[in-house]
Amino acid sequence: MSQLSIAPAIRPLRGTITVPGDKSITHRAFILGALAQGRTRITGFSRGEDCLNTLGVVRALGIDVQEIPEGLEVTGKGLWGLTEPTNVLDCGNSGTGLRLLAGVLAGQQFFSTLTGDASLRSRPMGRIVKPLRHMGADINGRRGGDLAPLAVQGKALHSVNYASPVASAQIKSCVLFAGLFAEGTTTVNEPLKSRDHTERMLRYLGVPLRVEGCTVHIDGRQPFEAMPLSVPGDISAAAFFLVAASIVPDSEVFLNGIGLNPERTGIVDVLLMMGADIAILNEREESGEPVGDLRVRATRLTGTTIGAELIPKTIDELPILCVAAALADGETRISGAQELRVKETDRIHAMAVELASIGVSVEEQPDGLVIQGGGVLQGARCQSYGDHRVVMSLAIAGLVAKEPIVIEDVECVETSFPDFHSKLLDLLTNSK
Repeated sequence: MSQLSIAPAIRPLRGTITVPGDKSITHRAFILGALAQGRTRITGFSRGEDCLNTLGVVRALGIDVQEIPEGLEVTGKGLWGLTEPTNVLDCGNSGTGLRLLAGVLAGQQFFSTLTGDASLRSRPMGRIVKPLRHMGADINGRRGGDLAPLAVQGKALHSVNYASPVASAQIKSCVLFAGLFAEGTTTVNEPLKSRDHTERMLRYLGVPLRVEGCTVHIDGRQPFEAMPLSVPGDISAAAFFLVAASIVPDSEVFLNGIGLNPERTGIVDVLLMMGADIAILNEREESGEPVGDLRVRATRLTGTTIGAELIPKTIDELPILCVAAALADGETRISGAQELRVKETDRIHAMAVELASIGVSVEEQPDGLVIQGGGVLQGARCQSYGDHRVVMSLAIAGLVAKEPIVIEDVECVETSFPDFHSKLLDLLTNSK
């Protein structure tokens, strides 16, 4: 499918759906399953291309992975059981996969090379290379190690006390993963607390780890046993349906088994600030992560302010929040989001250009956007920028535009949500 055409919805969205397993948790489950001692049964994981590329790397490092009726079974070999790969390790489009794997490979006793697609090879890697070099890692890459491919000669690592200049779960997790192999206690400090999936999974697996506000300490060289890992539904995928059901009149949608990590629920927090009708039901815990079901009903939204303090909790959902802002009454200001410029594409610029193309009054700022909501969206032919979140956000906008919105080059959706369009059509069909 090279393009996607979304016509205005002539009926509400109704029904109950599940969404793909959480991408962030899936990456960590595959990697930590490989490093555990014994067999890890993983259920609910994402089958998007990003995660399958990480799984491919795990296999290339000598780990046996078997499909079972419930999901996957990963036979881990312990911290130093990985074997030297015979080829370059391709992470596709996944910055999470490459950055986390770099932390693991830095502590091995062999050589490896990590690369990815053109988009990934343009994203900054110096932010992880710097702390890994402080730990004694031998890593080289383009532009002095700031760009992939990254050549990693594994070494015996030592612990560090690293102050990250930005709140980033990928930087923090890379250093913590390297800390698994380091002598002593590794400490990571952040200016704001980023998502904590790594800390939760490590603690669930019994790894000695302490959290004090925005600081995490991990004791190195501590083997851990395999345990079952259940991956909840990805709230970043659920976000598109939370907004869709909020803006299409008379809609009511239930989303089951969604991860509700408090560092990830910024999308819910912001939508509630905007007046959304969202209820959290059947809250529970699975594999160290909070999980629940969500019910969302259509209502009129109002503009809001999304400042720097909310950005770490909403960074992946900001493109779809831009669509919510375009339909809300009044002005929405997004600031402190300069991290969006180094994602799969420059999402600030991409959303500014494409929102303007469908008739939204939007002002691009260095670190965000100012969106004047409440107008009528127009049909248009839009670009994807090779970014799955841009595609899905524009598709939701198409539900309430006057004419169809056509999005070019939408294959990138396969990286995270292969059946996004069919799920959307199911909800529209249910209301007949």
